[in-house]
Amino acid sequence: MSTGIQNYFFTLVATELTTKLRILSFKAVLRQDIQFFDKEENNTGILTANVNDNPQKIHGLAGTTLGAIIRAMATLIGGAVVGLAYAWKPALVGIAGFVRLHIVVLKDKKNKAAHADSAKVACEVAGAIRTVASLTREEDCLRLYSNSLEEPLRRSNKTSLWSNMIFAFSQSTSFWAIALVFWYGAGLVSRLEISTMAFFVALMATTFGTIQAGSVFAFVPDMSSARGAGAAIIKLLASVPEIDADSSDGRTFSGMNVKGEIRIENVHFRYPTRPTVRVLRGLNLTVEPGTYTALVGASGCGKSTVIQLIERFYDPLIGQVLLDGQPTNEYNVQEYRKQIALVSQEPTLYAGTIRFNILLGAAKPISEVTQEEIEAVCEDANILDFIQSLPKGFETEVGGKGSQLSGGQKQRIAIARALLRNPKVLLLDEATSALDSNSEKIVQEALDKAKRGRTTIAIAHRLSTIQNADCMQVFLLYSTCTVGLTCSLSYFLKEGRVSEAGTHDELLALKGDYYEYVQLQSLKS
Repeated sequence: MSTGIQNYFFTLVATELTTKLRILSFKAVLRQDIQFFDKEENNTGILTANVNDNPQKIHGLAGTTLGAIIRAMATLIGGAVVGLAYAWKPALVGIAGFVRLHIVVLKDKKNKAAHADSAKVACEVAGAIRTVASLTREEDCLRLYSNSLEEPLRRSNKTSLWSNMIFAFSQSTSFWAIALVFWYGAGLVSRLEISTMAFFVALMATTFGTIQAGSVFAFVPDMSSARGAGAAIIKLLASVPEIDADSSDGRTFSGMNVKGEIRIENVHFRYPTRPTVRVLRGLNLTVEPGTYTALVGASGCGKSTVIQLIERFYDPLIGQVLLDGQPTNEYNVQEYRKQIALVSQEPTLYAGTIRFNILLGAAKPISEVTQEEIEAVCEDANILDFIQSLPKGFETEVGGKGSQLSGGQKQRIAIARALLRNPKVLLLDEATSALDSNSEKIVQEALDKAKRGRTTIAIAHRLSTIQNADCMQVFLLYSTCTVGLTCSLSYFLKEGRVSEAGTHDELLALKGDYYEYVQLQSLKS
């Protein structure tokens, strides 16, 4: 009865503990800044495995196993006390025969790292299953996964041998202790130094104590795994990022009229994972409120880096990024990012309904977002008619990563999601370059609506359709002033600096870097 009650409560507490640790671990992962995820040891597979496996290893120790360990320790202490009270000499011999036995806890850190590598392979393959299937590389992926398991298997075989030897030794010590106490106690009884009853009480007390203590060594693997898992969880929970999205510190925008002016002053930057590569070298640029500015240049010149600095995924090494004249690092991270929306080249949709994916962009509680607001942003994103034509409308499932939708449809839903937060600054990262001409035209119209009245910063790479009013590169449309927007500057970036600035026609007239870039792409096309 008591054992059943003990197991029930220990299992209940262990389950609650595991759930709490999983929640805290995932929350700690979400709290980290972008450079945390840039590190190889923090890839998706390893993080997923740690969030799932580490609490489970602690559960393996904290449930009935912990109850058995506590029961064994209580029995050992109680037996020792009773034995010493009745016949201290044989009891002391029995205790001394056991107490000095040391056990080396086997560490599984190397096995843990090796299994994390296999989890990384499995996660990457599952995430890119369409690519794997289209290339018919299933056998290769299986071979890579099998190879990643060979090293932990070899290590596990070695540790299993030692673990079994230690376990066998620990089980035999109980019988050695019994034999020693019986031999010594029998001699004391024969010499009438203790009574027969006192001897048998001491014998039984120390026997049960040593047997229970010996059983503790069966839990050494669980203790080892839980120890490593606990250390990893504590390390993760104690990790405080430089850009802390969970912090309440910093200025808010309460009562402020955000204009959307962006200034980048003398910014130098290197990515933390590539400290020897200089990306930005004294970059200076200004984006006036409500204007439309383009960042032009070859791959690797720093265009995407500028976007990431504006989003405050990173902080510059030297210099500063300012919003309305105030350094971005003085604002509260969450409040600052609510003023900005990003539409990337490859929009990310999550398994769920269209409504769910659009509501992810809300800057206020989801319960406060009305259907009228959702339909309004969908109208601006040129996606409302399509959604309403679906049998389930906004409740239509998009599939994993939006697999049930076309590229243009996903992009327009991403635009609607961005507009739902009514951002003051809109960032466009080649938002139409991956689309076909028909989808591009529809998405382009949506972007034309989206950027009215907002500070818009667009990244451009290809310039082959620069003179086309429906060109892929959204940022170039203002050059011909065909969409009724405020014409602004186009910045040509080269080697981490602004090489040239001006409208498309002005830059061509200079016949400098921008002109050469356009000519090069014209020749390629």
